[in-house]
Amino acid sequence: MLGRELETLLKEERGQFFEFISAFEQKKRGTQTKRPRDLAREIARILDGMVNADGGVLLVGVEPDKSLTGLPYSEPEIRELGEVPQSLLNPPLPSLHERIDIGNLLLLRFEVSPGLEIRRVANGRTFYRIASENPAVSPEQIRLLKDAKLSYSYERQHIHDAAWEDLDDAALESFAERVGAQEDPRSLLARTYHLVRGPMERPEISMAALLLFAAEPTRWHPRCGIDFVKYEGTERNYGESLNVVKRVRIDRPLWTLVDEAVGRIKEHIRERMVLHDLFFRERLEYPSFAWQEALVNAVAHRDYGITGAGVELWMFEDRLEVRSPGALPAPVAVDHLNRRQRVHFSRNPLLVRVLSDLGYMREIGEGVPRMFQEMEHNALRPPEFSTDGFFFTVTLRNTPIYDDETLRWLDHFDRSRLGPRQQRLLVYALSHDKLLSTADYQRVAEVDRDTAYRDIRGLVKMGILAPIKPKSRTYRVVEPI
Repeated sequence: MLGRELETLLKEERGQFFEFISAFEQKKRGTQTKRPRDLAREIARILDGMVNADGGVLLVGVEPDKSLTGLPYSEPEIRELGEVPQSLLNPPLPSLHERIDIGNLLLLRFEVSPGLEIRRVANGRTFYRIASENPAVSPEQIRLLKDAKLSYSYERQHIHDAAWEDLDDAALESFAERVGAQEDPRSLLARTYHLVRGPMERPEISMAALLLFAAEPTRWHPRCGIDFVKYEGTERNYGESLNVVKRVRIDRPLWTLVDEAVGRIKEHIRERMVLHDLFFRERLEYPSFAWQEALVNAVAHRDYGITGAGVELWMFEDRLEVRSPGALPAPVAVDHLNRRQRVHFSRNPLLVRVLSDLGYMREIGEGVPRMFQEMEHNALRPPEFSTDGFFFTVTLRNTPIYDDETLRWLDHFDRSRLGPRQQRLLVYALSHDKLLSTADYQRVAEVDRDTAYRDIRGLVKMGILAPIKPKSRTYRVVEPI
């Protein structure tokens, strides 16, 4: 690896596809060198998580602040570290490590692709990478992951009659420039993203490469785009009552599909007037992050093996529905999403890697929880998730949780400082003579006593609540003057 390539890599932050670790650790006596076997187990856990998820790159010999400190070991010990994928993973993983010499320092670079089978650390547990973490997974989760990985095959299939000429050279050049790559774009697709294999003069082009960069993507998949339909009213009507106001079909290579779709759809996202600080402010009827995250996830995680349907975005007067072909893959359930759990599974890890590097999926594992936050911050109902036939649907409603008068009253307290539970607490107090108790809060917010006490104390510290008398568990609302 050239120094310039290493510099580019180190500009990345820890995440789904990149990790770096040091050969040193801080102890009471100061900085000490890790024992080689301890570092080997650490390498094994990270690589195990990556190969079971979406693949990725691990650099060994880098400090948390990204300074380079190298590997202070003997040559036999370094060889053993390089052989970790074979010696400590079960089944063994072909080694894809590279030695990097920077001056008098030596680093190791490991790269793994998403595996079709589940691996575990020898004599240990199985790990799965989510964002920058590598949690261990349970036997039941392992079973579900094995079943879900059966769907990996579609994007990985190599199309025998596809050639370099079927990919858009200008698109490949632009992509390489956008991700900051220094190498030839064709080599980038083969070596970094594993979208192409075989000799460069007669390559085997994957379906993922064609979906992403084909000059004519619909030649390879008839419904790989996005269908946007805007309806009049709140229901779909047919026949003589057909209520379609606008219909747009967007067919582009996936690497530009999201930008094109967002540009075409956002024109139809209306603005609503909200009173804030005695002035009316314009606010979009749907938070941009929420609907765009739902759209990106639909493109990235849909089942492309279903060729008779595309991603659909239906717009009604009261809601948006983002519909993705294919049910949720088994490790992820609707219940997990409704509980705002940090969950992640890529049905299409090759596509996800590219879309992530393009900046569309920077918050892997965090997107759904943030959708909830954005909707709540805008006083809108939380996102809804459902499965209908072979479609998975995310529904966003533009109906506020509270009426306009209540929202204006909440704005007196600088609503941006308040969590959704605290807002519910104040709304409850508003309808009860502006008084409430800890027990009221526990019941209304459905929280335990410790959480109720913590949230109420936060409102007391902000000067929004005050006990009606010393040591009382009943509080009154203190309205701003």
